[in-house]
Amino acid sequence: MIKKIVNVRLLSAIALATTLAACSSTDDEDEAIKIAELTDINEQFEVDVAWEKGIGDGVDDYFSRIKPAYGYNKVFSISREGDAYAIDANSGDQVWHIDLSDVNKERGFFDSREPALLAGGPVTGVNKVFIGSENGQIFALDAETGELAWQGKVKGEVIARPALDSGILVVNTASGVLKAFNANTGEDLWQVDLDVPPLTLRGISAPTAAAGGVLVGTSAGELSVFMLEKGQQGWTVPVGEATGSTELERVIDVDSQPLVFGDKVYAISSRGNLVAIDIRNGRILWKRQYSSYRQLAIKGNTLFLTNLKGHVYAVDRVNGLERWSNLALTNRSVTGPVVIDDYLAVGDFEGYLHFLDQETGEFVARHKVDGSGIYATPTVAEGTIYVQARDGSLQAVKLP
Repeated sequence: MIKKIVNVRLLSAIALATTLAACSSTDDEDEAIKIAELTDINEQFEVDVAWEKGIGDGVDDYFSRIKPAYGYNKVFSISREGDAYAIDANSGDQVWHIDLSDVNKERGFFDSREPALLAGGPVTGVNKVFIGSENGQIFALDAETGELAWQGKVKGEVIARPALDSGILVVNTASGVLKAFNANTGEDLWQVDLDVPPLTLRGISAPTAAAGGVLVGTSAGELSVFMLEKGQQGWTVPVGEATGSTELERVIDVDSQPLVFGDKVYAISSRGNLVAIDIRNGRILWKRQYSSYRQLAIKGNTLFLTNLKGHVYAVDRVNGLERWSNLALTNRSVTGPVVIDDYLAVGDFEGYLHFLDQETGEFVARHKVDGSGIYATPTVAEGTIYVQARDGSLQAVKLP
C-alpha cells in the first residue's frame, strides 16, 4: 500500500512538471510532450569506467534525488530501502555497509525487511555521514566504520540533502520545517516553520550554508536566509512569479539548491525566474526568465542550468545574458549539469550521460550508465564523475 501511494506521488510530480513546462511554452501541445530521440554525434573521446558498484536496489520507481557524496577518500551512497555504503574512491572496494532498516528494530528470521525510506543525502563532514529519511529520521554515521553516532528526528519528510557548516547540520523538510542540529552530538539547536502552499511540487530545496547563514528555497517561490547559529531570519527575496489563473499554474516552488559564488547567490524557480542576488543584503542584481527545479552549476563567469523541458543553457553570471542553448534533449528528464574539466555533463531518463563543450554547448561524448535511468545530478570530485542510476548502479567515470 505504501508503494502505491508513493508511486502516485512520483507520477503526480512528473505530470505536474510536464504540465508546468507545457504551460510555460508557446509550442504546440504535441511538441510539449514529444521526447527527443538521440542522434549520432561526433564523439571526441570515450570515458573510462574506473569501477562500478551496486547500491542495494537503488530507488526503484520512487521520487528521489539520492546522489553519491565524496569525502575522506571515500564515496558514500545509499538506497531507499536502507543500505548505506562507503566505497574506496580509488579502488571501488567496499569499506563498510550498514542496513539502516534494522536500526532500532527487532526483526525475526521470517520477518520481512521494513524499508528505512532513505531520501535525503548523504552529506559528509566532521568525520561523519549524514542521511535523512521520508520518516523524518536523521542518521549520523561514523565515516570510518559506519557505526551509528547519533539519530535525530524532524517533523516531515527529508527528501533533500542537508547542509553542513561550522559543526551545524541544517535539514529542510517537505512540511516546511527547517531544523538545525549539533553535527557532533545530535543536539537540537533551533527550528523554523515555513509556510507551505496547498499545492506544491514533490521536491524541496536542499539548503546551502555560506557566510554564516543558511539559504533555502521555499514552496512559496522565495529564497530566504537564516542565521546559521541561532536561526534568526535575514532577508527574503521572491524568485518565482505566480501568473496563472489556476492553482496548478501558480505553482512556483524554488526546489533547486541555492548556488553561492563569492558574494552572489543564484536561485531558480520551477516557474518564473533565474535570479542573481547579493548575498549580503538580498538585493536582486538581475533576473531572467528560466524555469527549473534542477541543480545549477558554475565555472568562471558562466552559469549552467537545465530547464523544465530538458534544455541546457549557459548564462553569463555577471549580467544574465544567454551564451548558448542546447535543445536536443527535450523532455528526456535531464538532470542538473555538473562541470568537469572543460566539459559539462548531464544524465537522462534512459541512463545516458551526455558531455557538452562548455564554450559552445555542442555534444562531445555520450556514455550509457544503466537502462534504469539517471534522475539525480551526478557528483564530481577529484576529476571523477560519480553517477548513480535508479536501480542502484553506481559508476566512477573518468575522462581521458
